Amino acid sequence: MLSEHGCSIAPSTYYAFNNRAASARSVRDAELKDLITATYEDNFRVYGARKIWRELNRRGHAAARCTVERLMRDLGITGAVRGKRVVTTVPDPSAARAPDLVDRDFVASAPNRCWVADFTHVAAFAGVVYVAFVVDSFSRRIVGRSAATTKQTRLVLDALEMALWQRDRDGYPPRRGELIHHSDAGSQYTSFRLAEHLDAAGIAASIGSVGDAYDCQSSRTGSRKDRVAPAETV
Repeated sequence: MLSEHGCSIAPSTYYAFNNRAASARSVRDAELKDLITATYEDNFRVYGARKIWRELNRRGHAAARCTVERLMRDLGITGAVRGKRVVTTVPDPSAARAPDLVDRDFVASAPNRCWVADFTHVAAFAGVVYVAFVVDSFSRRIVGRSAATTKQTRLVLDALEMALWQRDRDGYPPRRGELIHHSDAGSQYTSFRLAEHLDAAGIAASIGSVGDAYDCQSSRTGSRKDRVAPAETV
């Protein structure tokens, strides 16, 4: 090939190059690449250079972090990158807000007296999934839930409709005028569509503050006691 382009080379030089033994660095790099690939695959392809470097050294394969970074670039592999924080509670300043009928008193005297609603997000490989749930504060049971890839009003409506269907199927449908539906002040919960559904079912709407940690924690504590975490719903 070189001779065809006018570059003369002695046959002895060519054969000497072909017969030259691999350098110690190239041999070591090949060994480390196999170890890096195995560690990467064993950990679901999420480990980055720092964690792989620590894992190799923990197993007795001494290597510099910069070496691991270089070889990972050669292999074309990278660790999973944590995404930006997802904001779920976004208020709508123009929406009418129902009064806070609960005032952080989540103790109910009977079922179907107070339902606490909220939704959260779950990071999945394909993207973010939003999970809405409705908890009966008397039993701490999740009576309704739904999941979607968008945080539209339909998400919380589906959770409410499932709760109504579930309680009706159990033989304990909510009585008109007895049930309070409490949530934070996110735009999904202050929407006209949700208010319309609650009014049609004879349920009083109750709205706390925007992203109130106490309100959210109360409902999520119920999900833990019910042994159904929001992330496990997906």
